[in-house]
Amino acid sequence: MPPETTAAETAASAGEAHAGTPGLEWILRLLRIDTTSRNSNLEVIDLLAAEVRAHGVEPVIIPNEDGTKANLLATFPAADGTTTGGIVLSGHTDVVPVDGQDWASEPFVPEVRDGRLYGRGTCDMKGFVGSVAAKMQQLADTPLREPVHLAFSYDEEVGCVGAISLVDEIVRRGLEPRACIVGEPTSMRVIRGHKALTMIRMTLHGVAAHSSRTPFGVNAIEYAALLVRFVREVADEFRTQGPFDEHYDVPFTTATVNQIEGGIAVNTVPAECTLTFEFRAVAAVDVEATVARFRAEAARVEALMRDENPAARVEVSIGAQAPGLETEDDADVIELVTALGGLPSSEKVAYGTEAGLFQRAGIPTAVCGPGDIAQAHAPDEFVELDQLDRCDALLDSLLTHLRSDPPADLPADLPADSQA
Repeated sequence: MPPETTAAETAASAGEAHAGTPGLEWILRLLRIDTTSRNSNLEVIDLLAAEVRAHGVEPVIIPNEDGTKANLLATFPAADGTTTGGIVLSGHTDVVPVDGQDWASEPFVPEVRDGRLYGRGTCDMKGFVGSVAAKMQQLADTPLREPVHLAFSYDEEVGCVGAISLVDEIVRRGLEPRACIVGEPTSMRVIRGHKALTMIRMTLHGVAAHSSRTPFGVNAIEYAALLVRFVREVADEFRTQGPFDEHYDVPFTTATVNQIEGGIAVNTVPAECTLTFEFRAVAAVDVEATVARFRAEAARVEALMRDENPAARVEVSIGAQAPGLETEDDADVIELVTALGGLPSSEKVAYGTEAGLFQRAGIPTAVCGPGDIAQAHAPDEFVELDQLDRCDALLDSLLTHLRSDPPADLPADLPADSQA
């Protein structure tokens, strides 16, 4: 972790540009730690765990198999000690790589320029995580009617990997939250739906030969091309035939091959080729049936390869899966987050989040957080400081809503805590 004085000095400098963002110092501390998904996130988790403990709560640390990464779950109990029910605030701690991107400033040295905070993760999504971390003192000091659960995960950017065990732990402990807010960048709009994500890897094992003796080999790249073409055919079918959901800016299921690797030399028939693709499905699409369709085509191509040489084969594996989110527009969680200050919206988003995992576990969920998804993953990623202010205001409204002695001017239209 960088020295406290460095973070404080940076926050003070940033504060001159925008003094009204109380969570800025915490956000800056998180941004300075490189948590690209290929790296460990433990430095951030340790930092957040120390803050949780400083406010009298013992966090639950949920490591991955080799102990290099971890989730954090922390429950700030109600004033009467209750830890069940309440609200989850969820965010991921990892960020995407900056490799090959042209940045105007250092990606992991955050800067404030013209009302924007620049740096990898500002938008996606350390802005939200830092804003939540900055509220821990208030969480600890507020007499709550219901608990607040902080849920911070690893490896969301590679398929919501960490959130699986995090949600499982919430269920195992019987916490039964009545609502979850996932703080992915939505420009503080209240989003009730997103597509399901499935990543598939296919590795074709052919037979190597000198390129002058092609009949003695099985060309893995050529057969991989058949599978690439098939993925595009499926994508075109979804584009033209649906099913459609007009709440999305891309209102149909998409499928695309995004990585392919094969061959060792120009004069060698390639023995191996690996392609990785994804599809993002609207709710009306049967995800498992679509996976089965891709597997069937892989089996067909494998049979063609084995006609040339019985040693050839095709391996298919699921790289990651994240369920979609479908929350009814009149659900209590949508009404709650809107009443707290989230912007009403009928839109759904094409990108995936851990929200679908929470919903699948029976926890009503909405997505609402600072920043525009158009800046996520891009060079010179940024979040508008005004967006961070809106996020701070929503969190303040949540604490007011959850007080056991709410002020008399609390909005009357907030859903009651007894509703699920």
